[in-house]
Amino acid sequence: MFEFEGKVAVITGAASGFGRAFAEKGASLGMKLVLADVDPAALAQTVDALRAGGAEVLGVPTDVSSAAQVEALAQAALDAFGKVHLLFNNAGVGSGGFLWESSANDWAWVFGVNVMGVAHGVRVFTPIMLRQNEPAHIVNTASVAGLLSPPAMGIYNASKHAVVSLTETLYHDLQLAQAAGGEVGCSLLCPAFVPTGIANAERARPEALRNDTGPTRSQIAAGKQLQRAVQSGKLTAADVAALTFEAIRTRRFYVVTHPGIMETVKLRHDDIEQQRNPTDPLSLKPEVKSAS
Repeated sequence: MFEFEGKVAVITGAASGFGRAFAEKGASLGMKLVLADVDPAALAQTVDALRAGGAEVLGVPTDVSSAAQVEALAQAALDAFGKVHLLFNNAGVGSGGFLWESSANDWAWVFGVNVMGVAHGVRVFTPIMLRQNEPAHIVNTASVAGLLSPPAMGIYNASKHAVVSLTETLYHDLQLAQAAGGEVGCSLLCPAFVPTGIANAERARPEALRNDTGPTRSQIAAGKQLQRAVQSGKLTAADVAALTFEAIRTRRFYVVTHPGIMETVKLRHDDIEQQRNPTDPLSLKPEVKSAS
């Protein structure tokens, strides 16, 4: 079992949504926190709120798409607390619309945060955890979009599929590297729709990666569909944090927060096994698809 009290957690995307919920849960369990976010003002507000509650917290403004900034985040954590026991590679953004209408900037932005942010976290923090030779754990935030391929979400789907494969491979690699009984584990978090700020991620897009033209009709429709789906979520970010910490405690790999989605996942697997054309995964979710 993983013990939390007195341990050090590093959380990216920590100023809102799942990240802030992870921070609040970690603080309630007596963890020391290193919080990273691309929004310095929101990060400072989160740090202040947690400190007011008695938590020991360090805030480090970080763009996870930058290898150098993730390396600086790790150094800041070590300088402050000496070790890292728990890493949440959680920062994420989204972009919708038909694949062929997505710009090079759209691809660079989403993959930079969703894929390279996780890759940088794994690359930088895993060796630190292995050297510590004590229990440690990595949680990578993917999505049910890493298990399915809904229409008009192509870049996001592809990025989250990459996180799923990356994390499953990380599990196998850690097993091989620690064949003699190592203590670094990992989990893959695949939430469905939860009321967070993911639908407003555009606000965090760097100026250099913004598009010169306005959104297309398919991108506008996808944005409305996402807003509707997110607002319909029954679980809160705090609920997801509780489920995730329980999975860490028991060292469980797959964390699917909405079990009802597994029917759709099975439908996809059946399509593959029977070599039939892909079924629209939203066919089982008409309340989402009806957004306009």
